[in-house]
Amino acid sequence: MKPAPSPDVAAVVLSPSFDVPAFVMTTPVPDIRTLIAADDDAGDRLDRFLHRKLPEISRSRFKDLTKAGFVTIGQQECRDPSRGIAAGDTVAVTLPPPEDAEPRAEAIPLDVVFEDDDLIVIDKPAGLVVHPAAGNWTGTLVNALIAHCGESLSGIGGVRRPGIVHRLDKDTTGLMVVAKTDRAHAGLSEQFAAHGRDGLLVRAYLALVWGAPARRKGVIEAALGRSSANRQKFAVVANGGRPAVTRYEVVEALPGGRPDPAVSLVRCELETGRTHQIRVHMAHIGHPLLGDSLYGAGFAASRSRLDDRARAALDALARQALHAAVLGFRHPVTGEDLRFDRPLPPDMAALVEACRRQSP
Repeated sequence: MKPAPSPDVAAVVLSPSFDVPAFVMTTPVPDIRTLIAADDDAGDRLDRFLHRKLPEISRSRFKDLTKAGFVTIGQQECRDPSRGIAAGDTVAVTLPPPEDAEPRAEAIPLDVVFEDDDLIVIDKPAGLVVHPAAGNWTGTLVNALIAHCGESLSGIGGVRRPGIVHRLDKDTTGLMVVAKTDRAHAGLSEQFAAHGRDGLLVRAYLALVWGAPARRKGVIEAALGRSSANRQKFAVVANGGRPAVTRYEVVEALPGGRPDPAVSLVRCELETGRTHQIRVHMAHIGHPLLGDSLYGAGFAASRSRLDDRARAALDALARQALHAAVLGFRHPVTGEDLRFDRPLPPDMAALVEACRRQSP
């Protein structure tokens, strides 16, 4: 597929009256592919249909384009890549011009907890995506780090993920460490790959969950893989999953002293680092995180156990109640053991306080 021309490249137009070329600026012409579904396409998923018709573009790319609003069916925008195709459907997909391979610096404020020549530790706010990807090419932590660190940021992770050795979900807050040099990147990556088995790395999260686990302390050991029902989700799987281990401890039952608390503040420590691990594991044992629409949708009725103040605080949270509160590691260059602690962010702290004030 031939890429669309870049808007900042001048096209040369030869004038018939002069030997000197006249330069004019051109704008990219949208690359729109229009397809009409045949009888044997009926019932196929939209993303699969597009990939079969345009095999030079990956199915995952079509998923991203659909979710971003670049696909129409019968001139109506469709953002569901799983939608079924009917015979005779006219499907149009707009292929945007290629993005710059290298993310650009953006002056996004960072809460810097620690920084030296080799690494930086930040307290990530809710809503900040870690690295550029489909639908989030700008406004990410990587864009902010490039502006803050300049040329010192490690490039081992690739141009879209410079310095990144681990990540947090978009709406999870808390501590992250980023490498500024290649030497630091390599050393930190080894520690994160070991997941604390060598005694160097410590990661602890605070979560607000519905109800209270039967055991105050416990270990959840359950392999995780993509959900067969929803590919956007992860799930505990019997076969083919990746090993995942989470240790948890109930810090406080809220409101305190209630025999059957509506909410618990739980501390979780990771022995593995799977995507959505805490969210999936806590939901697996029947105690999903408050505000987690992806893994806790079945617990919407639990809101009725909260009073008006607590429900208002939960609505104000508008995200999963998860915070990376503790991060400890050995400095990959100096050898110093470092440990950082960050309190709950204001939205989670307000929800905890509102739950505490409920009548037992």
